[in-house]
Amino acid sequence: MTKPIEGFSKLSKAEKLNWIAEHYTSNNEQTLHILKKYWNNDPQLQQLHDEFIENTLTNFYLPLGIAPNFLINDTFYAIPMAIEESSVVAAAAKAAKFWQNRGGFKTRVLGTEKVGQVHFIYQGDTVKLTRFFTVVKPLLIAHVAPIVKNMEKRGGGVRSIELRDKSGELANYYQLHCTFETLDAMGANFINSCLEGFAEKLKEEALTYTAFTEREKNIEIVMGILSNNTPNCLVRAEVSCPVDDLKGHHDLSAMDFAEKIVRAVSIAKIDPYRAVTHNKGIMNGIDAVILATGNDFRAVEAGAHAYAAKDGKYTSLTHAKIEGDIFKFWIEIPLALGTVGGLTGIHPLAKIALEILQKPTAQELMQITAAVGLAQNFAALRSLVTTGIQQGHMKMHLLNTLNQLGATGSEKKELIAYFKKHTASHSAVVSALENLRNKQ
Repeated sequence: MTKPIEGFSKLSKAEKLNWIAEHYTSNNEQTLHILKKYWNNDPQLQQLHDEFIENTLTNFYLPLGIAPNFLINDTFYAIPMAIEESSVVAAAAKAAKFWQNRGGFKTRVLGTEKVGQVHFIYQGDTVKLTRFFTVVKPLLIAHVAPIVKNMEKRGGGVRSIELRDKSGELANYYQLHCTFETLDAMGANFINSCLEGFAEKLKEEALTYTAFTEREKNIEIVMGILSNNTPNCLVRAEVSCPVDDLKGHHDLSAMDFAEKIVRAVSIAKIDPYRAVTHNKGIMNGIDAVILATGNDFRAVEAGAHAYAAKDGKYTSLTHAKIEGDIFKFWIEIPLALGTVGGLTGIHPLAKIALEILQKPTAQELMQITAAVGLAQNFAALRSLVTTGIQQGHMKMHLLNTLNQLGATGSEKKELIAYFKKHTASHSAVVSALENLRNKQ
């Protein structure tokens, strides 16, 4: 059994590589060869990537693709998408092409409020704590003035601080629930710095508040941290068209197709098992844009799924209806994104992705990203209610399967042509490749 290592973080990059290859892989030389093969030839660029995280060994590549022809609020966009899953970029592009001749995507930001909390334990009279909070609130804001000064100059800053009594759910537990405007920054570091300042001042002032008993003066700060649940940092994207404009979906009439889409969304609204997969498809598109632009897809995922369950049951993030002779399809989703700071400002590909998107503000990026999520969902639902999801997905996945099976360039060319007219399941690809090789 491999023994624990002390001081791994202090080893050089070469020493880390050698240690991991020796102790955790079966072919040391091959492991080292592959890991080093993914290093960038430019030493400065590689150092930049090395310093993104800790204990870096190499780079883990994801494809960066483009979904063109997104008409959003009467402006055309080419959307950079970083994702490893076949068919996602193609589906987004196909949906964008479909809607560009039907008015495109209409989007608007409904709110940009972000949240942070100071969690603390107070053992005493709640009425006295409430009076204390009234006194201390302006002092808390004044205490973080140096932190918020630059943000306030740009129109952002602390928007509210509220005392919340949670002692009915957990003994002696209270919190400061704080809201922020961070403009084009995602704002995590700004918010957390403010919260730590609030916590420090809260504890300090409590020690000298004469109305408190000695026990009440000893407020215990548990933590101060932002929340990735941002239900008021919200964006809406929608598409609509006359039902007759939906014709051309196999043997379905335009109305049948519209009704099938509405019914599919309705199922995702009432059944959590379907809703989870339904929303995962939405996030395929959203996450790909977030990754490409250097934003935090894990934070957005957490916030989106919390929003999907905000009414006590996990449900669809998208909505659809037929109103008269008009088909309407829309999404409302929280997207706390930034276009300055963090990786957006230092990752070369994130900077290029933002340039391709015409250097959007954070609010514009929210709208672009929501439109992509809606497009992704429309593409998935269109496949599901017509041909089924596998027909298109497996054809897009064909190259991955052929690469996995070690197909040559000429074999790939012949089999891609073959599967344009045949169903491309994994077993069918294996069989076709074997038959091809047997003929040679």
